[in-house]
Amino acid sequence: MKKLFSLIVLFSVLAGFKGSDVRTISGIVRDSNDKSPLPGVSVQAEGMKGPVSTDTAGRYTIKISSDKTKLVFSYLGYEVLKVQPGKSNRLDVDLKRSNATLNEVVVVGYGRQKKTSLTASVVSVSDQSLQGRVAGLAIRGVSANTNIRRYDYHNTESYGEISENGFLNPKDQPLSTFAVDVDGASYTNLRRFINNGQLPPKDAVRIEEMINYFKYDIKGPESDRPVALHTELSSAPWNTQHRLLRVGLKAKEVRTEKLPPSNLVFLVDVSGSMWAENKLPLVKSSLKMLVDQLRENDHIAIVTYAGNVSLKLESTPGNQKAKIKDAIDDLTSGGSTAGGDGLKMAYRVARENFKKEGNNRIIMATDGDFNVGASSDKDMEDLIVRERESGINISVLGFGMGNLKDSKMETIADKGRGNYAYIDNIMEARKSMVSEFGGTLFTIAKDVKLQVEFNPAKVQAYRLIGYENRLMAREDFNNDKKIGGDMGVGHTVTALYEIIPMGIKDEFTDSVDPLKYQKPKKDELKYSSEIATLKFRYKDPHSDKSRMEQVIQEDKLLPIGEASIDFRFASAAAEFGMLLRNSEFKQHSSFEKLIARAKAARGKDEDGYRAEFIRLAESAASLYRDQERDLAKESD
Repeated sequence: MKKLFSLIVLFSVLAGFKGSDVRTISGIVRDSNDKSPLPGVSVQAEGMKGPVSTDTAGRYTIKISSDKTKLVFSYLGYEVLKVQPGKSNRLDVDLKRSNATLNEVVVVGYGRQKKTSLTASVVSVSDQSLQGRVAGLAIRGVSANTNIRRYDYHNTESYGEISENGFLNPKDQPLSTFAVDVDGASYTNLRRFINNGQLPPKDAVRIEEMINYFKYDIKGPESDRPVALHTELSSAPWNTQHRLLRVGLKAKEVRTEKLPPSNLVFLVDVSGSMWAENKLPLVKSSLKMLVDQLRENDHIAIVTYAGNVSLKLESTPGNQKAKIKDAIDDLTSGGSTAGGDGLKMAYRVARENFKKEGNNRIIMATDGDFNVGASSDKDMEDLIVRERESGINISVLGFGMGNLKDSKMETIADKGRGNYAYIDNIMEARKSMVSEFGGTLFTIAKDVKLQVEFNPAKVQAYRLIGYENRLMAREDFNNDKKIGGDMGVGHTVTALYEIIPMGIKDEFTDSVDPLKYQKPKKDELKYSSEIATLKFRYKDPHSDKSRMEQVIQEDKLLPIGEASIDFRFASAAAEFGMLLRNSEFKQHSSFEKLIARAKAARGKDEDGYRAEFIRLAESAASLYRDQERDLAKESD
């Protein structure tokens, strides 16, 4: 009888499973117009918890409970689509762009407001299709029939003021000197603004980081050199009488198994300001992705800070992934923010587990809101300057919105010989922690500096586009005590100079009477075929003595149509930045022209980042037109 009863129960269970078998559906979501993949689309199975998002190639995978379950695809700016998968486990869909008017404005600290003065920065959206995409975030631009509740919330985000580089006369200032910058935080941050229906504040736009967010096909160094330098000269797309000089650096590629062992300290902000879904929960997912990349000879410790500082995990071998992930999962938020004390403990733990000839690094995950202990940018800078000579670098991962302290995080990374990334979604976490793992964590060349000397016989004026907070005095180039920027494994760095050739009448060059006591240079004719000489310095990661190399740029101009794909795409990114900043140097820049040029210069784009850039530029153009129209109405 017992056996018979057991068989009856077994058959009942199996029969129950048959009617509710869970299936896995996969596919790609594309734009119905140009068939480009759409990253970040919310895919929800009706009646089931937990939507998923498409990756940078538009791919998704989701489980459904029955053949009758419908999938709901939703994405800001597109019509919501509901589809029943059918019998196939493959479902590709195309989303149509929405024609709905985006005319509600919610103030989120920066930007504009309509008629009624608001300080709201958090909204609740009744339209279910928008929930999840909004996720408690303020947006500018929701359909007129969407109900919005406004809450009193003050935006305290802060950005360092940027005073744009102007045109310089090479007879007065022949040398342009700066430290390289491989950060991409500004691009992901402005992407967050635009995706939430708002133009970013101009000081959030650092053009060099917009350019350097993308990978470029630059030839790597030969022999034992860690970095190679290449140049390209063409017309400036926004003023064809001007020239555009592209300077490209490429760091050596190193296979993961050849990378030195790592001594890492995760320094995690668990204060009360980190409770939101796009903060601590995203931090935990990001760090676990990084843990998956580590090896047995790598070691990790976890330090947390809120009202107090705590060592949550002692230095642990990288192959003990379950133990490390359990410690990450146990992190919870609450309390004030003792960021200065947290940094001190992280440096102490890193020193105690220091690996000679290894990669010793602190990875700080925070929204940058330090309000207890050493809190000012200057205090943080002094602390990091004292500690950096120990051979411990620091990388900063920024999260969240509303109280993002961009200027603090950039200061920490720049002064700590590290890099700064802003993580706005899980796809960006994968890019930083997985796809660019070597570049993010392993320095191949430190204190990299560039110095360009322009030939006054050829150049009437020149302007470095971006890098305003990385400029150096010309004598600092040869001074090994002055730190430059660091380049990680496989990193590329691009810098653009806009050049006004001799003989061009231009609004940016002032008319000055000839100097009475200035002697003409005898060598001007001798070097008349050269437009510039480029020098760069770098140090081995474990050396304090730099090496220098140089490249001559001849005055050989390529038509813009014959310039490389990367040259044209980088110029589009720079033009986009000038428009977002409303730069006084934007000249004939236009969204339409840069979008067309970027589309023609997408190249292979295997990860879909360039396609995403094009969509961002299109969205920004729409927001800009809305802004101009509303301002015109208000002035009537």
